[in-house]
Amino acid sequence: MTAIASRLVDAAQILSHEVDAMRFAAPVSHVYNPLDYAWTVHRAYLERFGSNKKRIVFLGMNPGPFGMAQTGVPFGEIAAVRDWLGLSGAVGKPALENPKKPVDGFACKRGEVSGQRLWGLFRDRFGTPEAFFAEHFVANYCPLVFFDEGRNLTPDKLPAAEAGPLQAACDAHLRRMVEALQAEWVIGVGAWAEKRATIALAGLPVRFGRILHPSPASPAANRGWAPEATRQMVDMGLWPA
Repeated sequence: MTAIASRLVDAAQILSHEVDAMRFAAPVSHVYNPLDYAWTVHRAYLERFGSNKKRIVFLGMNPGPFGMAQTGVPFGEIAAVRDWLGLSGAVGKPALENPKKPVDGFACKRGEVSGQRLWGLFRDRFGTPEAFFAEHFVANYCPLVFFDEGRNLTPDKLPAAEAGPLQAACDAHLRRMVEALQAEWVIGVGAWAEKRATIALAGLPVRFGRILHPSPASPAANRGWAPEATRQMVDMGLWPA
């Protein structure tokens, strides 16, 4: 393991420990921490693909219930993680599992559209994971999945008393990660992630941008996410036309 990957692993373990100690009131019914029960795969992701400094870090909001919640990899749609990234491994269970959103690991039959779109674009543009990760990395700002019974809750919906400590831990982790990777750019996947990055990384020699979030809840994303995200990267001068 390289020194950079070792720093990423250490930072993720610190973050996991800090968020595990946090408690969230109703309407939050269940909280998943894939840095805990899917640590084996997440660590493999960091060691294999976080081993060198990066020009660009793509930053998502938090894990999806059928992506990183199942695989431990950001935007971790199962086929992309298994077949393109070549990662697999045992995935355990959260301490309190939501019966409406079970964790089945790589046996999960549900797909995550956001992950299909994101990793699909990188696969189509770069061909191999090695070519993509030579200069790029993908991470999430917050490692936790929140549910209101059957509904997925995003961290931007938490009350200030709960969001404050969580954001402090996530901000500190993001700084550790970006410093370890010596990243030049942090690109928010969506406006919220970009905003959090600008706050967390204030004072660091990093530039910021964003691309459209690939969520199927976004009408703009459903009209052709990959061409739009590509145009945004080209317009920022980060990818050749």
